[in-house]
Amino acid sequence: MRLVGRGKRIIVIFSDVVLVTLSYWLAYLLRFNFSIPEIFYNKFVESLPVLVLIRIVCFYLFRLYSGVWRYASINDLLRILKAITLSSFLFVAFITFRYHFIDFPRSVFLIDWFVIIIFVGGVRFLYRLSREFYMVKGDNKKRVLIIGAGRAGEMLLREMKQNPNIAFDPVGFLDEDPDKQGRRIHNVPVLGKVEDVGRIVLKKKVQEIVIAIPSMTGKEMRKIIHQCKDMGIPCKTVPAMGDILNGKVSVNEIREIRIEDLLGREHIELNRELIKGYLSNKKVLVTGAGGSIGQELCRQILKINPEKLILFERVENELYHLEMEFSELFPNAPCAFVLGDILDVKRLEGVIGEYRPEVVFHAAAYKHVPMMEVHPAEAIKNNIMGTQNVAEVSAMYDVAKFVMISTDKAVKPSSVMGASKRIAELICQGMNQRQKTKYIVVRFGNVLNSAGSVIPLFKEQIAKGGPLTVTHPDATRYFMSIPEAAQLVMQAGAMGKGGEIYVLDMGEPVRITDLAADMVRLMGLRMGEDIDIVYSGLRPGEKIHEELITDEEEVEPTSHEKIMMVKASSFDWIDLQKRIEEFVEKIDQYNPQEIREKLMSIVPENSS
Repeated sequence: MRLVGRGKRIIVIFSDVVLVTLSYWLAYLLRFNFSIPEIFYNKFVESLPVLVLIRIVCFYLFRLYSGVWRYASINDLLRILKAITLSSFLFVAFITFRYHFIDFPRSVFLIDWFVIIIFVGGVRFLYRLSREFYMVKGDNKKRVLIIGAGRAGEMLLREMKQNPNIAFDPVGFLDEDPDKQGRRIHNVPVLGKVEDVGRIVLKKKVQEIVIAIPSMTGKEMRKIIHQCKDMGIPCKTVPAMGDILNGKVSVNEIREIRIEDLLGREHIELNRELIKGYLSNKKVLVTGAGGSIGQELCRQILKINPEKLILFERVENELYHLEMEFSELFPNAPCAFVLGDILDVKRLEGVIGEYRPEVVFHAAAYKHVPMMEVHPAEAIKNNIMGTQNVAEVSAMYDVAKFVMISTDKAVKPSSVMGASKRIAELICQGMNQRQKTKYIVVRFGNVLNSAGSVIPLFKEQIAKGGPLTVTHPDATRYFMSIPEAAQLVMQAGAMGKGGEIYVLDMGEPVRITDLAADMVRLMGLRMGEDIDIVYSGLRPGEKIHEELITDEEEVEPTSHEKIMMVKASSFDWIDLQKRIEEFVEKIDQYNPQEIREKLMSIVPENSS
């Protein structure tokens, strides 16, 4: 490959030598009306090698030989202009010094400057145009319609025209902007609005549609998918613009539409400087590091260059897989993989005492609502006692910030899991009143594709041929992607001063039935024909609709539009702490029903 690259570079240099010679020769011909006197001809021959040498050296210095002609752009034209202007100036200086301009017409140098710009720039751009024409007209290319004539659409079109590996022939755009109707982008027309998709597909014999609007809402994308499915046309999308701009992916990475796209969530803008301020060069501990949120938190934290990241996890296999993954993705990362249980106070004291973290993210918890209804004592031990253990040991070793991850099920809890997390929230708020450590709670709903969530369940059921089990036809849930949740948790932790409960903006709640139907369509199947939905009924502890805040809680906006703050309600921490301790001490003496009743009586919202 290097030999091929060098060979091409030699050809380009040789081409430029020929162009420089022709340009200089044409300048003399134009100056003398195509009849050059002998004395001037001799000076032309004598000075030509010097001009060629100066031009090629300047072209090299301005990196005209490191670019790729088929990607020639305005920036390349500017470099050509600078290189030619400098080389002309140096050549004129040489002529002045060597010949004092005797027998050298001054106008020749101006004509040569103008002609060589046309030659060198023109050849490069003609090559690009010929490549684009050839590639657009190439055989075996799918006729594709691009929805979205904005920045992402334009980037996608350029990539389609310039990249031989993308087998698409773009026939046009659809866009809602009235100012773009009838216009052309890189000679590709804007054919109409999104609502015209059916007519345009038939008229232009479109074989595939690509959605190039990263900010499109889930409702809008769902409508397009339905139309494409009715017409038998594949529909794909481009990555989120934030990922493109951050360099994670390229706009040419056209992919199948995923269920996350149908939620239509906007790209989150983070205050990275604020996050870096409390995590960069700091020692950070994450409990439950092997869980879905815990893992993503660790990935995001490592990108901010902590002094040390301590991954605390009690499941051996999860910790092992995490260590294998991070050793490959972050080979030089300062990680400590610690096997331990948050119910083991001595172990917590040993780990936190050894590493002395300045920030603790508490992500360890039992989260499955029906499972915790069957095993309420375990929910109490892990979610309440475990949280209290980590919170107290953090205070013991002067942790600066303690960020606990909570759930929407803690709002007006109807389940053991929700009630246990609500009490964990209150423990953090109560301890914040009496400790130097700043305790912060972040509350959000379901996380897409997290272990044991509805998306992997539906995928598994679809793979088996169905049916899909939904608890209730009207059941709704709030959803958020794993990276989005982890990033907002970090952002809330940066904003917190202690004692706050932050609520993440989860958008509109999604009907589980609609989610199931969308997944079936995305898998290329038909609801009611290939796959059925069966309503199994609400399981113990489940609600039809979840909430992120109670009617009694006051919400205030924060500096981040995706994060709200719940004003802490007043409660007697000393009394609550005493009731919790008495309850926990006798937990093994109660039967499951007694545990549920006593647990609910402790939650202030359920107390009389």
